[in-house]
Amino acid sequence: MSEIITVRNLSKSYGSHLVLDNISFGLEEGQIIGLLGPNGSGKTSLIKILVGLINDYSGDALIDGNRPSPYTKSMVAYLPEKTYLPDWMRPVDAIEYFADFYVDFNKEKAYAMLDSFQLPRKQTIKSMSKGMQEKLQLLLVMCRNARLYILDEPLGGVDPAARAFILDTIMTNHPAGSTVMLSTHLINDVERIFNSVLMIGRGHVLLQSDVESIRNNGMTVEDAFKEVFQYAWQVD
Repeated sequence: MSEIITVRNLSKSYGSHLVLDNISFGLEEGQIIGLLGPNGSGKTSLIKILVGLINDYSGDALIDGNRPSPYTKSMVAYLPEKTYLPDWMRPVDAIEYFADFYVDFNKEKAYAMLDSFQLPRKQTIKSMSKGMQEKLQLLLVMCRNARLYILDEPLGGVDPAARAFILDTIMTNHPAGSTVMLSTHLINDVERIFNSVLMIGRGHVLLQSDVESIRNNGMTVEDAFKEVFQYAWQVD
């Protein structure tokens, strides 16, 4: 398999604070990849570099061999950590907006998923709970026919009962052969869907492994995370 993401000697600072320190790794396409690390480890900065929202860095961050550009953005479906839709919008407005903006967006699928998520079509986003907003944003992303899905903490605002449903939504709605990178700190809830994991802490890649190798060593992904990040639980 070819690499869908290639990072070489990537560094990113905010003033004097170095969040990514000369990191390098490659991720093969067709996998579900867990991007794991405590708060402040650089996960969101890495994601924003990959999707082209941060440009002041050194090194290379390539998608399908290309720097972030209109070409890479056309193949990436990105779910940010924070709500980005305007307060006045309703789900019906958001779906029509995405259908106009993205040629790979499946509007019929979006309306069907809206009903399965039990989200009112004409309730304003301002009046929705955080969990409802996150479900809507996940729906919008997963109704694109993308090669790469980058999801930043998609489970952060939902209750435990909803997490399994959302994970199943991700599993059943990304196209065959596509890649999913999912950033999370809720490892126990999601490790069942991962093929491989990338653990980042204190600006460095601390572990990159396929999940099968971790389990062959008699560990869960959460066990491996705790072992790797013993020092880092209080990082903020």
